[in-house]
Amino acid sequence: MVSVKQNLRKSKKAIRKLFPPLPRYFTFVEKSPEFMDHSTHNRIVSFIWSIADDCLRDAYVRGKYRDVILPMVVIRRFDALLEPTKEQVLQRVEQLKKAGFNELPEELLKNETGYNFFNVSKWTMKSLYSTATNDKNILVANFEDYLDGFSSNVKDIIKNFKVKEQVHELAEKDRLLCVLEKFTSDYINFSPVETIDPEGRKLPPLTNHGMGYVFEELIRRFNEENNEEAGEHFTPREVIRLMTNLIIEPARESLPSVINIYDPACGTGGMLTESQKFIKNLFKDNPPYIELYGKEVNPETYAICKADMLINGENPENIKFGSTLAIDTFANMGFEIMMTNPPYGKSWKADEKYIRDGREVIDDRFLVELTDFFGNIKQEPAVPRTSDGQLLFLMDMIRKMKPVEQNDFGSRIASVHNGSALFTGDAGSGESNIRRYIIENDLLDTVIQLPQNLFYNTGITTYIWILSNNKEPQRRGKVLLIDASGQFRKLRKNLGQKNCELAPEHIERIKQAYLDFKDIEAKNEGDLAAKVFDAQDFGYCKITIERPARLKSQLTEERIEPLRFDRNLFEPMQWAYNKFGDKVYTDLESISKDLIKWCEENDFELTTKKKRALLSPKTWLKHKKIIDAAYLLLGEIGEEEFDDFNQFRDLVQKTLKDNDIKLSPSELKTLLDAVSWYDENAQKVIKRVLRFKENELDQLLEHLRCTPAQLPDFGYYPTGRKNEFIIYEPWSDLRDTENVPLKQDIYEYFVREVKPYVPDAWIDLDKTKIGYEINFNKYFYKHKPLRDLDEVTGEIMDIENEIQKLMDSLFGIDK
Repeated sequence: MVSVKQNLRKSKKAIRKLFPPLPRYFTFVEKSPEFMDHSTHNRIVSFIWSIADDCLRDAYVRGKYRDVILPMVVIRRFDALLEPTKEQVLQRVEQLKKAGFNELPEELLKNETGYNFFNVSKWTMKSLYSTATNDKNILVANFEDYLDGFSSNVKDIIKNFKVKEQVHELAEKDRLLCVLEKFTSDYINFSPVETIDPEGRKLPPLTNHGMGYVFEELIRRFNEENNEEAGEHFTPREVIRLMTNLIIEPARESLPSVINIYDPACGTGGMLTESQKFIKNLFKDNPPYIELYGKEVNPETYAICKADMLINGENPENIKFGSTLAIDTFANMGFEIMMTNPPYGKSWKADEKYIRDGREVIDDRFLVELTDFFGNIKQEPAVPRTSDGQLLFLMDMIRKMKPVEQNDFGSRIASVHNGSALFTGDAGSGESNIRRYIIENDLLDTVIQLPQNLFYNTGITTYIWILSNNKEPQRRGKVLLIDASGQFRKLRKNLGQKNCELAPEHIERIKQAYLDFKDIEAKNEGDLAAKVFDAQDFGYCKITIERPARLKSQLTEERIEPLRFDRNLFEPMQWAYNKFGDKVYTDLESISKDLIKWCEENDFELTTKKKRALLSPKTWLKHKKIIDAAYLLLGEIGEEEFDDFNQFRDLVQKTLKDNDIKLSPSELKTLLDAVSWYDENAQKVIKRVLRFKENELDQLLEHLRCTPAQLPDFGYYPTGRKNEFIIYEPWSDLRDTENVPLKQDIYEYFVREVKPYVPDAWIDLDKTKIGYEINFNKYFYKHKPLRDLDEVTGEIMDIENEIQKLMDSLFGIDK
């Protein structure tokens, strides 16, 4: 076989620059008869890449190259596939027109081409170039006529790629003919059959699978050039291969004869086509019927995915454009296999209005039924923070799982996530609720930690989640964690941030650990490790620990005077009172302009709400009422300091009553808060005293799951009278929380871990929330002992001696 180097020597000078050194990109692809030859793939990518430099430089900024090149690649591929049947299609069109057909029957024309698309115009890309004249308007008109001749499914791709707009812009910049010349060159083969170039060399065919690689490598290169996130569009093929191995091969014996595969963030469709290929390889003699479904929000990658489906003979109508989170396109469908690599760490704010109205979730995909700590079933939101929507895609897939009753197989899911999906979000948060729903419904099968720098756009650690609603008996109620972070081999050349790959032996090792479903101890650094857990091991109760308020109180003019002003409007109100005195109470309207002017000049943020309150006499009179009451109390009670807030509060209330002054509860609280402060030596503040009937006390004990003697540890302190208890006011600054594993008794944990250190604390059991998190470091971290101090000191001394020798040599000092 003639080498690439020999070919280059024989090629014309103009062609030489089209074949730069072959990149390392696809070294990780396993060789198989269905895979295109690596040199062929690299030759095409290099050829296409060179078009951008040869034809678009100076006319376009580099960031816009992809807008031209990618759609042209897709159109040229369609063109090459349709070339062999062009004449018979045109003949059939002529027959149909003579037969009186106003609308051409698409299915008949698809049969003529052998593909799920066709073109009825007289043009091909080669004829457009060969008949081009100096009149660029004619070329544009002919090109548009060619694009209009495609079937409707291709026209949708053309629309999303904005091909016509690009054709016009290319023509205006006198670059259209150059691009056509390059893409129709006889020195490159876009067809699925072998061809011969003008110098007699064989050009291998470009398979459909190889075309997918061409798309993805071009996207990766363009995004790397523009410093964009290539990983949003596709996942490394070896990662997809691992995912398909994990969710399909273990269930091969029970796979149904008809399989629907779904990806809610399908990108260029790599996961869909790889999983289909994997299944067909498993069942070469009698493969099941497979339908591929996906949705993609990026118009460019949607167009590529749909084009790939068309070229591969799949139904392109199953690939939908738009946001998966905004509209549940496949709401009434169930899927046996689902795989995705959703965008993580990316905001879903644009879709929020479709998911919730205020705090109310309006899309039932993101509502789950959970029991609270006391066993009451409640509908809870399964909505993470708007800055990261990755778990929403997982919930979308979970809602599309087929019940086992329908097909005896159920559904299996493989989804790639970063670490935040495992542990971000406190108990009761949307993230925790999602994890809890998945684990408590026994859907989570396995989580695999992957190596760092495995993806093109991020170096962070990623994880594959495997979910199933039809676990094998030995896996039910269990979750397997696999640490495969050391399973990789280095690439000779980085691809974006990707500097390593999963070799076939790594994939096999991980798959075997999954199948074995047992603990594996890592003997050496980098070895694979695995552990089997009970589902409850990841759950915890977040309990609230309260401590009593202990307040001292004292009436002084210094503490009272700030009560004259609203704390949110303190500065402008203080300025106005100091300048205008009691006029703020009697004639506020006359000074309103001065107030507004002062706010503007002093950069005081005056919202509509604040402005309304500031200019309202009610605001001023409310605070005058409070401060007048406070000065009356100062005159009656004096400046005595109280270390028992309960006594002080009773005295204040009695004094106000005796003087016929009525303050609302909120006004009284404002006054008391202003003249009281926390002191650990003060008496506890009593909130209220409760007396229970016998049956009510029994109900309380059952609710708290405790004995009468344990009631003080739950905030109920006996007074000495029968069934009477004191409830103390909690002090929020001292409030704390503890995460208690689900398998531990909360009260025993409190007595052991809390009470010895804060004897006056109690548990507010009604605030208890259940959460779930998975912390890989906690389960797989191995402590490395520090090196011996003498060894480190010796190394430092050796380095210092080496430095000294170098310095002596530099300055010519001979010792």
